[in-house]
Amino acid sequence: MKSVNTHRGAAILMLTFAVMFLVVTGRFLYIQTTAEVQGVDLNKWAEEIRTSSYAIDATRGRILDKNGMVLAYDRPTYRMYAVVDPDYTSNPEDPRHVTEPDVAASKLAPFLETDASSIESTIRSGLDTHENEDGEDDRFQVEFGSDGRNLSQSTVDEINKLDIPGIQFIEESKRYYPNGVFASHVIGFARNQGDKINGVTGIEKQMEEYLKEEKGHITYERDKYGTKLLDPNEVMTDPEPGDDVYLTIDQKIQTFLEDAMTQVDEQYSPKKIMAAVMDPKTGEVLAMSNRPSYNPNAIGNVENWYNDIISYPFEVGSPMKIFTWAAAIEEGVYKGTDLYRSGTYRVTEKSRKIGDHNNGEGWGPISYNEGFQRSSNVAASKLVFEVLGPTKFRDYLTEFHLDQKTGIDLPGEKASKLVYNRPIEYITTSFGQGSIFTPIQMMTAATAIANDGKMMRPYMLSKITSTETGDVVKESRPEVIGEPVSKETAEKVRELMGTVVTSENGTGQSFKLDDFSLAGKTGTAEIVGSNGNYMIGRENYVFSFMGMAPQEDPELLMYVAVQQPDLEPTELGSEPVSYIVRTVMENSLHYLDIQPDKDKQEDVSQFPLPDVTGMKVGEAKAQLGETFEDVVVIGDGDNVVSTLPGTDSEVLASQKIMLVTDQPKMPDLTGYSLRDVHRIVNHFNLKIEAMGNGFVAKQNISPGSAIQEGGYLVVELTTDSS
Repeated sequence: MKSVNTHRGAAILMLTFAVMFLVVTGRFLYIQTTAEVQGVDLNKWAEEIRTSSYAIDATRGRILDKNGMVLAYDRPTYRMYAVVDPDYTSNPEDPRHVTEPDVAASKLAPFLETDASSIESTIRSGLDTHENEDGEDDRFQVEFGSDGRNLSQSTVDEINKLDIPGIQFIEESKRYYPNGVFASHVIGFARNQGDKINGVTGIEKQMEEYLKEEKGHITYERDKYGTKLLDPNEVMTDPEPGDDVYLTIDQKIQTFLEDAMTQVDEQYSPKKIMAAVMDPKTGEVLAMSNRPSYNPNAIGNVENWYNDIISYPFEVGSPMKIFTWAAAIEEGVYKGTDLYRSGTYRVTEKSRKIGDHNNGEGWGPISYNEGFQRSSNVAASKLVFEVLGPTKFRDYLTEFHLDQKTGIDLPGEKASKLVYNRPIEYITTSFGQGSIFTPIQMMTAATAIANDGKMMRPYMLSKITSTETGDVVKESRPEVIGEPVSKETAEKVRELMGTVVTSENGTGQSFKLDDFSLAGKTGTAEIVGSNGNYMIGRENYVFSFMGMAPQEDPELLMYVAVQQPDLEPTELGSEPVSYIVRTVMENSLHYLDIQPDKDKQEDVSQFPLPDVTGMKVGEAKAQLGETFEDVVVIGDGDNVVSTLPGTDSEVLASQKIMLVTDQPKMPDLTGYSLRDVHRIVNHFNLKIEAMGNGFVAKQNISPGSAIQEGGYLVVELTTDSS
């Protein structure tokens, strides 16, 4: 009986094992045949485990000035990591992972500018995972957060010299702005967000569609250490770089503006400075800047993110009178020699009294022309309410586009706000109070005055080109957006604006340029305080100037506003404004090689400059000396390689002629005009900073020194030419 039970039990066991064997074998056969477990494709799973996928960096498009000077580009930086997996080391004599965390940390600390203990703790946190029994939390590498990012090539080279086992680097891109605060509100900035660089403000944001890059990708099969297999099944998608964006900004004019604004900012500590330079014939913005500003390479506590030229509407003050007078002249109702009584004006019996800026005293009965020169609020009020009419003036506000945005190709433009419902508001708008406008609106309207009646749309984008082919993807063109006044009216308004600077009654006498005629209008705008009333105190104004030069045929249009500067008791609010205007206008017009027009002599003969290049210096000097009074030699070489001005130029007999030799040296610039200095600067590609007006008195590069291309020349000028 026992034998029967034993055999029966053995048979059951055998049957059970046979069934289990068949099930397992069947399962293996099924898996082998289908390569699938619980819906998971084992082939795909294994391929994914073996496959590495990496992004291939692409370059974001550059931002450049109109002449090709790079203003923003991607600069390579590095991210450091430490290998902590002991299995990565195949030869203990040549470790490939960190073996001594304390030693590595002490060596790295000076370069990462952090505590060695923090670095050591990070490394040990990775090493400790390999001591866990379950091994589920093993890590191959550890990183060091922000301390280990944005490392320069030189820092990486220094760390590599230390030969620390396991320390590796990954190359990344970071947006870089080589000129720092230079036009920062215009250019804006971009930052790394995830694995991409995205524009946040300014042109970086506005032109994101064109600047943005598309990373490529590469996938391949590898072993556990990342080494490619012999047959890696590699697939690669090429990266697509962003397009290059060229701005209308001229780097040299922008530099003139930035330097002048910085000096005023340091000397007067104003609450704001807003300034821009335009080509009134095209609408191109050649320079634009604000203070406070910021450095996009080191974003910290930024006082002002906004580009105030386009984003800060305020009561602009007397530059508004340009358009008040233009409207009256265009309508044919303006009689400049007619007299009116200055001082105060009340538009209705119940309206508050409007006063001229000299505490309402006025200057007695004066002409409307003199009223413009003296910036009379009463003259503007009477022109709008009694001569032109409020309805017609309101029409001209629309004609000058002062009730709408300009459409400039920058983000963040704000709209104006017209306060024009009651008689008192009609007249306050006429002299720049009550209604608020942005500086770019004022400049856009002023292009009609500078450009013989044609009003131009302002723009910042010159063109967009493909970084791969160089082909132009998009290009901006000058656009006439209105003709609010005739050529004749524009000329008459410029003549009036010219007298603001030249007349003994003019408020703009301190703005006179040395070599060029300037037409302009000053402004002293009141500021509304926190209590809703206008602030009091001699500094609590926005001091401004709208100007264009040369007066007869303006090449440049400029607006400057300085809010609440710290003034000495003897200083006027116009002084910081006039310093910026004079410095930037004079330097820029000379840089653009515009012929001086101030105090032109009538009956002076000009002569073509003959070609003396290749001649001996003595021979060339003698030949030119027969016609020209002031011939100087630059350098101590034997032969003439070029002349300043250039060959075939039409020049006056009294003009300075410079012979550049084959061994050029810096001349003694004492007594040189700024125009002649700019000829040297442009010829030798120097950077310049000019302080003061008149003729050179001091220079930073000693006479007789070698001229280094790209060097920095600083000259101090004085009105004494002796």
